[in-house]
Amino acid sequence: MEFVKKLKGICTATVLGLSIFALNPTSDVMAKEADKKPSFEFGLVADAQYCDCDAPGTRFYRNSVDKLASAAQTFNQHDLAFTVQLGDIIDRELSSFSTILPIYNQIEGPKYHVLGNHDFPVTTNQVVDILGMSNQYYDFSHKGWRFVVLDTNDLSFYANPEGSVKYQEAQTMYTSLKESGAANAQTWNGGLSQDQMIWLDEVLNDAKKKNQKVIVFSHMPVYPENMHNVWNDEAIIEKFEAAGNVAAYFNGHNHAGNYAKKNGVYYVNFQGMVETPNTNAYSIIKVFKDRLEIDGFEREPDRVLTIEKKVK
Repeated sequence: MEFVKKLKGICTATVLGLSIFALNPTSDVMAKEADKKPSFEFGLVADAQYCDCDAPGTRFYRNSVDKLASAAQTFNQHDLAFTVQLGDIIDRELSSFSTILPIYNQIEGPKYHVLGNHDFPVTTNQVVDILGMSNQYYDFSHKGWRFVVLDTNDLSFYANPEGSVKYQEAQTMYTSLKESGAANAQTWNGGLSQDQMIWLDEVLNDAKKKNQKVIVFSHMPVYPENMHNVWNDEAIIEKFEAAGNVAAYFNGHNHAGNYAKKNGVYYVNFQGMVETPNTNAYSIIKVFKDRLEIDGFEREPDRVLTIEKKVK
């Protein structure tokens, strides 16, 4: 009888233990719950391209004031780590900066700029000063991620004085593409200089040493093949794939948008805000340890980008 009582006691204790265990979430369950919330979020805007100009075709320049203000209002309802505009915040006139920048600056928190091909009514250095950028290309870090901002206008006909070294280098690169029949041999595209390519290598290698995953921001696309692509798109892709830590490349320029994945890197071309009279396009990117969730507004679609474990 004594043995039976002890056995019952053990069973009762076991059941109670299991009950208590069941009432408390395990570490796996807690981890899954935590993973439902992003590590951080940031905002993205592409091609506001404001101008006090009439609308030719599908571009409604003046409407970008209200559209960007609407995006700012949405962004400010979220606790964003930062916001990035992917270039072409104006269309052509220097005076446009004084109208559209105050709207962009309504967004709370840190704000970053990418240079677009329409942002050059003055020289590169002057535009960098107007936008308060640290340099025409730069990088920053946040919560284990490295963010790289490229200047795809570095070698171009519109951002460099005629006769300058970079203008001549742009002429050489463009002529070579034109002779080969490349679709992106367009005068409104540009390329990365050798100095910027070396810098990109250094930043990607430093991020790799620090076990940081990388997101690259740029104005012009590099993939898939498209008439809007950076002139030296293939060389840039090679650097991403060699580094092995680039998760995504985000850009504007092609207002219709685009999307592709190549060798573990996502290439997302965000749609131009300036397009259409009354529909907007902007995004909030939610960063998780294993994925990027693009929460697109209005014309911009939602996407989930699963991150491959490449950084070691």
